[in-house]
Amino acid sequence: MRKEEIRKLVWDRMLRENIARFPLPPHGRIPNFVGAEKAAKLLAELEPFARAEVLKINPDSPQRPVRYWALTNGKKVVMPTPRIRKGFLLLDPERIPRSALGYASTIKGAFRYGTPVKPWNLPRIDAAVVGSVAVDTEGRRIGKGEGYSEIEFGVLVEVGVLDREAPIATTVHDVQVLPPPLPTDPWDVSVDYIITPTKVIRAVKRPPRPEGILWELMPEKKVEEIPILKELRERFRR
Repeated sequence: MRKEEIRKLVWDRMLRENIARFPLPPHGRIPNFVGAEKAAKLLAELEPFARAEVLKINPDSPQRPVRYWALTNGKKVVMPTPRIRKGFLLLDPERIPRSALGYASTIKGAFRYGTPVKPWNLPRIDAAVVGSVAVDTEGRRIGKGEGYSEIEFGVLVEVGVLDREAPIATTVHDVQVLPPPLPTDPWDVSVDYIITPTKVIRAVKRPPRPEGILWELMPEKKVEEIPILKELRERFRR
């Protein structure tokens, strides 16, 4: 089954079974889901994330509870802006009023309280959380199909602020977890932990990750659309 068919299968099921939450419909996005808060709570109990000082967390709605947990527990959050159009934001809870941490965990709030930082100037990232449309029990994930999560990973690895082997988790609903193997491409980034509202799955056989950006496979259109990608290529690939 192709990736697009798997996405549609998951999106359709989540809508049919009333698992998807606002924003609706779930199609074309990293779907928000019933129980996202429970999944965030389980993630918070995992040692690599509990001890992390800096976390990279995607900006999508289902990971808002993760961003809120991180900020309320004194962790700095590196959040890519949607479509990476405006690069990365650094959220430092020491610079945000405690009463505003809930708002700061939203996209609008992150722009209000976060600081735009070039990727090569970011602090060292200890672990990461990504969104998924589907994921298998061996850590292969499928996103919404535009490749932004993979580009974010590649950029951060390329500039040396994220280790290729750093712990990466995804929070999803149980119906988004499928049997292996899901189809993969060379640029896909596998995850170590799959967290649902009911369980934690350790992907002990996850596939290897790319060593950075696969420039030879990167469409020029993407480079032109993402200013930080163009700047990175000019800065590091002369």
